[in-house]
Amino acid sequence: MKITDDIHYIGVDDHEIDLFEGQYVVENGMAYNSYVIPDDKIAVMDTVDAHFGGKWLQNLKQTIGDRTPDYLIVQHMEPDHSANIDAFAKTYPDAVIVASAPAFTMMKQFFGSDYADRRQVIKEGDTLALGAHTLQFVGAPMVHWPEVMVTYDSHDKVLFSADGFGKFGALDTDEDWACEARRYYFGIVGKYGMQVQNLLKKAAALDIQMICPLHGPILKENLEYYVNLYQTWSSYGVESEGIMIAYTSVYGHTKAAVELLAEKLTAKGCPKVVVADLAREDMAECVEDAFRYGKLVLATTTYNTDIFPFMREFISDLTERGYQNRTIALIENGSWAPTAAKVMRARLESCKNITFAEHTVQIKSALNGESRAQIEALAEELTQ
Repeated sequence: MKITDDIHYIGVDDHEIDLFEGQYVVENGMAYNSYVIPDDKIAVMDTVDAHFGGKWLQNLKQTIGDRTPDYLIVQHMEPDHSANIDAFAKTYPDAVIVASAPAFTMMKQFFGSDYADRRQVIKEGDTLALGAHTLQFVGAPMVHWPEVMVTYDSHDKVLFSADGFGKFGALDTDEDWACEARRYYFGIVGKYGMQVQNLLKKAAALDIQMICPLHGPILKENLEYYVNLYQTWSSYGVESEGIMIAYTSVYGHTKAAVELLAEKLTAKGCPKVVVADLAREDMAECVEDAFRYGKLVLATTTYNTDIFPFMREFISDLTERGYQNRTIALIENGSWAPTAAKVMRARLESCKNITFAEHTVQIKSALNGESRAQIEALAEELTQ
């Protein structure tokens, strides 16, 4: 498929995969994007996952016919994009491999060769002339691996953005971009907000009319919308007004407290209340919502003098990704020695710019008049 008059898409859709990176549910599959620019010289942009090497090489052959690629540009060495470098090298022995120095180190690790006899090492600001097209390389270290370079084509004003602006889902599925791009971002890239900010600053100096990521659809219209979302996500800002309540419950009493709080928040005018049972819902979806909204309520039981395992995992996922700039409220339940609120607060100490709600709800076994009044007070505080 043609992206522009000169740039062609040669990637593949994967509907066989169930877990991306061994952990993220992808009900609508995954796209592994690759592109080719047939100019005076031919440049291929990245490869695809190992399971689709034959299909990818066939797509390339159908696009360029009897011509031979001059360059394979490797922007990112994660195997879902780099697995077919060696297959390409053997199919086209005269082609030059173009990548950053750290990428060639990784090639040696993956393939046993760093292609020293046919490589071109690139760094920030280097260019590669293909004919009408000139490619400019922009360093993007730790977005989200250290070797990453992105590429700008000044002729068609296209940014090849590596994993930036990617999303879950194959290209032949129709779904909301922001939902799956947000889950992808916070699951995979979210820890590296500062590095994404650095890349966005560099990209702002380029005249970009199209973004070609390594996952998800090519972005051609309303680019400001996508860039603004990335600005919000990478600066850990609040995307949507609302409150997320994340909970675990053993016998239903903590769940009852959460449901009561959600009811009161809605009655008091909260624009959006999202409730998530951490034991039953996709953890990546829960992490996504915690970063989306400005306020978070954590409700769990004291468990083996700690907190319930799913809540422990959830908080770990948040802190690992640099959770910050939020208001957090705590609800604890315990039949004889409730300490969950204290434990949760301690686990969140590393988070920056966190404001804890004044009111903490304590349930002893089941709701009573006192804990109901605490929920009323918390709902009032959170909606002021």
